[in-house]
Amino acid sequence: MAASGPLIALELGTHRIRAVVGENRDDDTLMILGSAEAPSVGIRKSQIVDFPTVVGLCQQVIETAEADSHEHIEEVYLVVSNPDVRGTINAGFVHISPSSREITAEDKDMVGSIARNLSLPPDRTVLHSVSQGYAVDGQTHVINPEGMGGEVLSQTMLIIHGETTPIQNLQKAVKEAGVEVCDSAFSALCAGLAVLSPEQKTAGVAVIDLGAGTTGCIAYANQVLAHAGSIGVGGDHVTNDIVSGLRVTPAVAEQLKIQHGSAVPRPTYRHRVVSLHADGLFPERTIRVADLDTIMHARMDELLRWIRADLDARGILHQLGAGIILTGGGAAMNGITTLATQVFNMPCEVGRPHRVSGLSQITAAPGYAAVIGMLRYAARMRSQPPPRSSLKQFLLRMLTGEPPS
Repeated sequence: MAASGPLIALELGTHRIRAVVGENRDDDTLMILGSAEAPSVGIRKSQIVDFPTVVGLCQQVIETAEADSHEHIEEVYLVVSNPDVRGTINAGFVHISPSSREITAEDKDMVGSIARNLSLPPDRTVLHSVSQGYAVDGQTHVINPEGMGGEVLSQTMLIIHGETTPIQNLQKAVKEAGVEVCDSAFSALCAGLAVLSPEQKTAGVAVIDLGAGTTGCIAYANQVLAHAGSIGVGGDHVTNDIVSGLRVTPAVAEQLKIQHGSAVPRPTYRHRVVSLHADGLFPERTIRVADLDTIMHARMDELLRWIRADLDARGILHQLGAGIILTGGGAAMNGITTLATQVFNMPCEVGRPHRVSGLSQITAAPGYAAVIGMLRYAARMRSQPPPRSSLKQFLLRMLTGEPPS
């Protein structure tokens, strides 16, 4: 039995535009009711460069999702893959009333408001404010301080923010397509909601969401969400490298990457070749698979090492007891888990959504992790609406395990 009505998640990605319709069940599983997707045109590095075309594609995908799910779509939850998402830690503290020395719900609300009040330039928009925990008179790792005695209550927040204009343009395109945006959420955060177990979060884990235009990352350490960020490099950069290195068209480069290439060079393939037909620009010829592997390896190794260095600089790398989880379309790249294992020197696997049923081509695909995670984000908010919180504040509690106020 369904715990609530249908929910719709929409992702305007660099490579694909996707809509997924789902329903939350009483046992907290998701049932996928329908979906639709179309090749992305007019989006580069997750930013709109051809607004009318993107609006038209949104309309097309939404209409197809309506037909596939037999549901009328009026509102969606939008997945955001901003190329410059950052996580900034901010802290706040309040003094407890000396007459009672007891921490109240109002004290928690006040310290939360202070911790969320990060001064950002006007070109930055806050996507999420996620609690990293409380401290009472210096005692850290307090989950819920309400009712405790003390003099000073403090709280640290991970403020996740992105560039304002690209996010607003994505939201505007969806509204122009005739549907309302309930809320927006960072793609890597959504992917984590879909694929991570409580045990992995407790042990420490990083999710790397490999998109076509951007790569997002979140990491859990010390049982809190410790990091979130993104970089404007993804699978399309590998394709572009193949275009330049092998002198082929973008369409041929994409085909070579998917069908014949690997992120890890394969010594046994050193004599293997792929025949290419004449295409009007280049004559019929062959290319060496070893050259293709070398090009792909160079770009993906550089990207993963950049993420590794960033996590190491933040003191998070050594806390990832559960290793690395890969999601996004790039997680399907041949050899990528082997490369990630080598780069991070820890276990690495492809993440697939948990507790989801319905369309197998969606529930088993790492490229759908973000949209499925957005459905879970929305379903939990709808089933337990917090009386004094916005959606983003409720996400704080959902991620950290803090009881609703």
